[in-house]
Amino acid sequence: MHSSSLQNIWLVARREYLERVRAKSFLVMTILIPALMGTLVLGSALINRSLGSASHLAIVTDDAQFATNLQTEMISGDGAKPKLDVYSPSEPGIRAQLDAQLKAKDGTLDGYLVATPPSPASPRGAYEWVPKSKADVITKARIEDGIRGALTRETLARSGMGAAEVNSLLAPIQLKTDSSGGGSGAAFGSAYGMFFLMYFVILFYGMNVARSIIEEKTSRVFEVLLATMKPSDMLAGKVIGVGAVGLTQVGIWIALAVAAVESQLVGSNVHILPSAGQAALFVVFFLLGYLLYSSIAAALGAMTNSEQELQQMQIFLMLPLISCTVVIFNVVTNPDGPIAKIFSFIPFTTPLIMYTRVIVGKPGALAVGGSIVEMAVTIAIVLWFASRIYRVGILMYGKKPNLPEIVRWLKYS
Repeated sequence: MHSSSLQNIWLVARREYLERVRAKSFLVMTILIPALMGTLVLGSALINRSLGSASHLAIVTDDAQFATNLQTEMISGDGAKPKLDVYSPSEPGIRAQLDAQLKAKDGTLDGYLVATPPSPASPRGAYEWVPKSKADVITKARIEDGIRGALTRETLARSGMGAAEVNSLLAPIQLKTDSSGGGSGAAFGSAYGMFFLMYFVILFYGMNVARSIIEEKTSRVFEVLLATMKPSDMLAGKVIGVGAVGLTQVGIWIALAVAAVESQLVGSNVHILPSAGQAALFVVFFLLGYLLYSSIAAALGAMTNSEQELQQMQIFLMLPLISCTVVIFNVVTNPDGPIAKIFSFIPFTTPLIMYTRVIVGKPGALAVGGSIVEMAVTIAIVLWFASRIYRVGILMYGKKPNLPEIVRWLKYS
């Protein structure tokens, strides 16, 4: 490559980088997204912690011991108990009263359980759950688990076991895990966090390349630039400049995340952040994924004339990324399974899926290296097509090209 081409690429990349970094939207997004994510995580934690602790339930039964056992079984992990009112089924109109409480706008009752004693036809008894909200599947599941535990307690007590023995036998088991790597929960959270970070940045900045091309086509800036440089130099500079903006923003987010996490784990032996090797591979797979998708986005931008047309074509860019979100849970839980292996070697899903496998599993140096080589070859092929579409499409206005016209563009020397 001639020095003039390198200089042109540098000038375009520098312009694209500075133009975006100096924009107010860059500062807003850099600060706003971590703030929103932190608020979302904190809010979810608070909501999950409060589940069950503020529940107000009622049980209609003549068996006071069963009601006590049920409440014992429904104690949440932090020791919070739901409020449980016990009523006798012989009390006149009790179900009508409870139904009225469920329908009341200012009512606090979340649901009630009607427990029918065991009979020859139903040895374990019959149980009817009436919730305030039919969509409250969490409380329903806790009630089912509570009933199962309460019946177990009753059976053990009738067999002659004392209360202390029953409590000891049914006490939750605490599984010990290797905390040097943060445990399974930390690996799960780290994998998901890095996955969606890479997903968002690749999609967002890849589409930024396409939008930039459409803006410059509309303003006819290309016609001035083409007088001094080749279309391939413009494409390379645009891709490098926008990609550098993405890396800058990701670097800031990761630095903020490291500072926040480390401040919470001072003095502990828990490490949930990626290792140096994993961080290096994140940069590698991010760059490969960005180069692949931004090249496709550049071709789409060159073929379209407006944001509306680009949105119609955007589905071709999003489908592989959407397929990654469909299989991500399977990959995290079974990183060496057939689905994980297949998707980690499909070039358009390799950056996200292979890196996820690196976080939660050990795919091996050969597999990782092979996926990187495969990505590099795919990028070279896609860039070859994209550059030929780009050099013709940037000067085409008004009419969206059809497939035969695009094929003719590829044949131009």
